[in-house]
Order: sequence, then C-alpha cells, then structure tokens
Amino acid sequence: MQAEPPYDVEASVSLGRASFDKRFAGPLDATSKVQMLAARTPIDNSAGYVALERIVGTVEGKRGSFVVLHTGLMTRGERTLSIVVVPDSGTGELAGIAGKMDIQIVDGQHHYTLDYTLTS
Repeated sequence: MQAEPPYDVEASVSLGRASFDKRFAGPLDATSKVQMLAARTPIDNSAGYVALERIVGTVEGKRGSFVVLHTGLMTRGERTLSIVVVPDSGTGELAGIAGKMDIQIVDGQHHYTLDYTLTS
C-alpha cells in the first residue's frame, strides 16, 4: 500500500488517496492494481471508500483481465461492502465476465471470494 497524505481535511474529517498492488492465489491466480479514495472521520470505525481495481491473470484457468468497483462503508464498526465486476470490462478468455467479490478479514489476512458468471 502506498498512502498519500490527506488532500483535504475539514472538522477532523479527512479525504485521502492510496494505491495498492495485490497478489491472488487459488482459483483466482492474478495480480491487481488498485486506486482508492477514502474518507476518515473522528469517530472510531466510521469511514468510507471507493476504489477501482484491474485484475490480470486467470480465473479457473481462463486468462484475461477485468475491473471491479469497490464501495465500502463502516458505520461505527458495522461494515457494508459492495465489490462488483464492471460490466464489459473483461478481456481475453474473461470477456463477458460478470459478478461480485467479497472480502473476509481473518487474523489480519484478506480472503477473497469471487462469485462470477462467464458468457460469450
């Protein structure tokens, strides 16, 4: 993760940017680059973020890339998260991919589930 200093702060609510490089292993064998915008509040565990992520590699052996859109909120510790495949963003053998992802954080590690369909 490469976080930039906040670019805007008003009444202890800050807006910031970060970029990530990720590596996936398993049925999704890929790398990705993420660009994220986030808002942090002075209330513990209340924040929001949006991000775009391009994933390049294989899904169950099919090679290509696709983009997912993240929208996440934490309301005093209660999580709401949506990660969806951007329509028509699939390339190569992943052209026509649609679906969503979920992230579960266990002992500080991120575990991803990709629920997808693939049409020609």
